[in-house]
Amino acid sequence: MNVNACFKLSYGVYIVTSLSGEKINGQIANTAFQTTSDPITVAVSINKKNLTHEYISKSGVFTMSILAQDAPLTLIGTFGFKSGRDIDKFARVRYKTGVTETPIVLDNTVAYLEVKVTKQMELSTHTLFVGEVVDADVLSDDEPMTYAYYHEIKKGKTPKNAATYIEEKATAKSQAADDSMARYVCSVCGYVYDPEKGDPEENIPAGTAFEDLSDDWTCPVCGASKDEFDKG
Repeated sequence: MNVNACFKLSYGVYIVTSLSGEKINGQIANTAFQTTSDPITVAVSINKKNLTHEYISKSGVFTMSILAQDAPLTLIGTFGFKSGRDIDKFARVRYKTGVTETPIVLDNTVAYLEVKVTKQMELSTHTLFVGEVVDADVLSDDEPMTYAYYHEIKKGKTPKNAATYIEEKATAKSQAADDSMARYVCSVCGYVYDPEKGDPEENIPAGTAFEDLSDDWTCPVCGASKDEFDKG
């Protein structure tokens, strides 16, 4: 069976947020979709281990911020590869409080939906939360990011707790690469630094070997330090 066929399914990239009392949290999700039109209802799949799952279960509300195509990997890394148990994910982003009192991420967001949960379905590792949209708005006319664009153009990785996570195997090319142009893999999020492509978001030109990156260079997805990369 070729599990890569799953990558051909269409998804978006969203920041799903919720709250517990005065505490707020959010995470990246891509398994979200509209289920009915009257009333408008949507569903989102959230891993049971995630703090956002705990908050949605307690509060019964969540918000989906739909990310723009040009959203930086650092934003996705903060909400996708770091835990709200360890950091304040909202410390460096603009957000506002919606009618459900959940945070709405404004940075790089094209539109948002606020949802009150009406039912949920247990799916082994995940819960599918279904709810009615109680408020929504369009914030920009920018192109929304698709999951395919995130993978193929931005070279983003999938968090292990995501519903669509599939373990990627090392390719023969990466294993055979010589030392001067070897690719390196982030041990935290799986991002691959490829010297042939460099790091365009940080203006690192193609042809820059990993060893030649400055010591303060960090993973463009999750912010891991250079010493947390392994030759891949």
